[in-house]
Amino acid sequence: MKVGDRVRVKESVIVYNYPQSKKQPFDIKGMEGDIIDIMIDWQGRPISPNLPILVQFEKKFRSHFRHEELEIISESAPE
Repeated sequence: MKVGDRVRVKESVIVYNYPQSKKQPFDIKGMEGDIIDIMIDWQGRPISPNLPILVQFEKKFRSHFRHEELEIISESAPE
C-alpha cells in the first residue's frame, strides 16, 4: 500500500466520529477512500504507530487503520 491508492475497509471497524452520526457507533466496513498518509516517521524520527494508514473517505471524514483492515481497490499511478 502507498499514498494515493484507493482502498476499501474489509473488516468491521466501529467509529464514533463519523459526521452523519456524531457520538453514535457507526460501522465503516465496506466504505472506500484514498490513502493520504502512511505514518512512519515524526519530525525525522522513526515511529511505530498502532494505526499507521490514514484514509480520506469524504471531505470531512478520515480515519486511521492497520494494514489488515484494508484492501486495495486500485493502485495509484507510479511517479
